[in-house]
Amino acid sequence: MTSRVKSSWSSPRYLRLAAVAVAAATAAPLLAGCGSSSDKGSDPLAGKKASGGNVVVGSNNYPESVLLGYLYGEALKAKGIKVSYKPNIGSRETTYGMMKNGSLTVMPEFNGALLAYLDPKATPTTVATTNAAATAKLDPKLILLESSAAQDKDSITVNATTAKKYNLTANSSIADLSQYGKDIVIGASPEFQTRHQGLVGLKSEYGLVPKSFKALDAGGALTEAALKNNNVQAADIFTTDPTIKAQNWVVLQDPKNLFGFENVLPLVYKSGLSQTGVDTLNAVSAKLDTAALLDLDTQVQSDKKDSLAVAQAWLKSVGLT
Repeated sequence: MTSRVKSSWSSPRYLRLAAVAVAAATAAPLLAGCGSSSDKGSDPLAGKKASGGNVVVGSNNYPESVLLGYLYGEALKAKGIKVSYKPNIGSRETTYGMMKNGSLTVMPEFNGALLAYLDPKATPTTVATTNAAATAKLDPKLILLESSAAQDKDSITVNATTAKKYNLTANSSIADLSQYGKDIVIGASPEFQTRHQGLVGLKSEYGLVPKSFKALDAGGALTEAALKNNNVQAADIFTTDPTIKAQNWVVLQDPKNLFGFENVLPLVYKSGLSQTGVDTLNAVSAKLDTAALLDLDTQVQSDKKDSLAVAQAWLKSVGLT
């Protein structure tokens, strides 16, 4: 099977996360203030293990990871579990090491991205095989819990004008766009035009051949502006980008899973979490889907609401607190 973009460290997703990580690092002191009172004065890179039954929930240094960390932590607190936070730590290279040495108990993860980190050559074809392959490569002290339906992945997204013109809805697939390819300009990162998870796969899997391709960035400001201004009619946009909702864009379904799997799930230090804690985090995953995650990201990133407050409100709304 041809290797997929999301299994490469130069994939659009990794490029996007790297850029976000750099920006978020400069704001880490501000974001760290969103944690509980037990966070004050803590060093997020400290290697001290949790003690006294305390569950330490970490997160990488970009807003979605911080939000997911609060979802997990606040759900655990509601079950009487003692929780502290270490938000905005850094990249996976740092946080995975902290998970292995037990200084973190819980981390929000994405199955496909974690697998790509652990085994860059892996090419799973289902959510289950993605989870199984990642589990097989994990440090034996760690475990992946149940994955949620929520994903943050590459997508072919059309702007509102294009959706209206061709009667495309949230139930439409990439195949439904194929018949209009001769009128469509697609925008994405330069690598998109030569990779299977790009123009090559769009042609072979869906028969979509655009009129032309515009090299932009990895789902960032350039791509968003081009789609907003109709300089491109379709683009590679990440599925939890708040701009999708704000601009009434339509994410086309990908039934052949060209863009792989990026399901949100908890990574756990086995000996640090009780069965009650495991059951609680699995209950969060059972409630969380992509639409909910997009709404939560929008509240935090566009509406500038506090991540902790947003997490608490959502957990209450779905009966988990």
